[in-house]
Amino acid sequence: MGGIVLATASRAPAPADDVQRLRAQLDRMQGRRLDAPVLPVIHPLADLLPGGGLKPGAAYSLPRSTSLLLALMAQASQDGSWCGVVGMPRLGAEAAEAMGVDLSRLVLIPDPGARWLAVTATIADVLPVVAVRPSGRAPDGEVARLAARLRDRGAVLLVQGPWPQTEAVLELGEQAWSGIGRGHGYLQERRITVTSASRRWPTPRRARVLLPDASGAVDTAPAHLTRVESTAQPAFEQAAPPVPVFEPADGQAGEQRVEWSRAG
Repeated sequence: MGGIVLATASRAPAPADDVQRLRAQLDRMQGRRLDAPVLPVIHPLADLLPGGGLKPGAAYSLPRSTSLLLALMAQASQDGSWCGVVGMPRLGAEAAEAMGVDLSRLVLIPDPGARWLAVTATIADVLPVVAVRPSGRAPDGEVARLAARLRDRGAVLLVQGPWPQTEAVLELGEQAWSGIGRGHGYLQERRITVTSASRRWPTPRRARVLLPDASGAVDTAPAHLTRVESTAQPAFEQAAPPVPVFEPADGQAGEQRVEWSRAG
C-alpha cells in the first residue's frame, strides 16, 4: 500500500532532498510533472498564469469574455495546438482570426445540449486545449473524472464560469474604450484590468491590457490612454448625453460605430 510519508523530528523546514522526493512522488501519483512545459500564451497575459502559460492537465476559470478566451488560445494554436470550443454558439470565426487564433486548428461545437460535459470530456481526449461554457451544474463525480482525464491526456480546460480546483481564476475589472469623436466615432481600443488568483501565489496579480487594441488583437496597455474626444461641447450638446458605450457583441469582430443625435 503506497503513500506519502515525510517524517521530520522538529518544526524546522524539510531538507531539500525530502522536498524533491515528495515532489517526485506527487508527479507519479498525478500522472504528470508539476513543472511540465506549458503551452504558450501571448506576452501581455503570460505573467498572469503560473509558469507563464497554460499548464497541461490543468483547468482555468474565466469570465464570460470571448476576447479573453480567444487571446489565451491564440499563441497555442499558432504554435500547432488544436483548440476546441464547446457551447458558445455566438463565437465567430472572424473574431477568432482577428484575435490571432489559427482557424485551421479550431473546432467549434456550438450547441452540445444537455450532454455538454460528456462532449467536453470526449474533445479533451483528442485536443490539447478545450474551452467550454457550462449550460448547467456539473456533478462532482463527473468533474473529478474529467479532471483525471485532463491529467492523463495533458489537455488544458478553459471554463467560462466557476470551476473547482483550478490552476488560476481570471477576472476582468475596470475598463475604458477609446476612439470616440465628437458626435460620432469608432470604438478602437479597450483598456481593461485583468486579475489572476492562484493557489500558487500569496496575492492576486493584475495587468492592464488592451483587449482588443486598434488592430483587434491584444497588447499591453500604456500607462496613460487618451480618449479621442473633445471636452468642449456646445450647450445644446451637453443637454443631451450620448448613448452609453457598450462592448461589441460576444463573438463579433471589427469596429463598432457609435452615433448620437443632438437635442433641439
